[in-house]
Amino acid sequence: MKNLFFTAFILISGISGSAQQRNNDVTLTYSISISAPQNEQIAKAFNGATYTVFLKGGESRTEMVSTLGTESGIYNNVLGKAAILKEYSGQKLMITLTRENWQQKNSLFHDLDFKAGTEKSKIGNFDVLPAEGEIDGKPFIVYYTTSGQLPNTDYNNAFGKIKGIPVKYDLKSGNLTFTYTLKTLSYDIIPSTKFDLPKSGFRVMSYDENQQLKKGN
Repeated sequence: MKNLFFTAFILISGISGSAQQRNNDVTLTYSISISAPQNEQIAKAFNGATYTVFLKGGESRTEMVSTLGTESGIYNNVLGKAAILKEYSGQKLMITLTRENWQQKNSLFHDLDFKAGTEKSKIGNFDVLPAEGEIDGKPFIVYYTTSGQLPNTDYNNAFGKIKGIPVKYDLKSGNLTFTYTLKTLSYDIIPSTKFDLPKSGFRVMSYDENQQLKKGN
């Protein structure tokens, strides 16, 4: 009887361990649509744009791809190393960040408090609930699914206080509204090289230097 219980325990432990392993790697792929009433040219430039989030344990990489180019954010929350890669019009720029830089840059959304709603709805293939926060005195709503949890929420555009996976949300920039909608959710293993920083081909600049350059412009 003891052997039977022991065998059952090993089998259950193995199943749980495998499930955890699969969830350690998560890929989220969002489509992006843009509302730009005063600038149709910008709206067209983002037609077909995508935003992909790769998560592997404490590492993350986000990639926004449009006809304008590609912008990626890479962060290792164990080592505290981060970089933003910008590839536009043949120019390649890598902005390096410290842990403090990264946390400061992403603090608005990551630290945002939400009130969870109870009205269920469906967006694409996902059953979702609303979570409402407030930015600059205006409502900010994220629709999320509770069907899974992410291995970490330290990536760009992460909502750390939501107990689930973001499915749809709007981000505003001036007169532009970017709508992100989750299209696919994958638990396939992501190669570790996905989170490596490039060793050449990019002009390198620190976050502080980049901030000073923006002020100068």
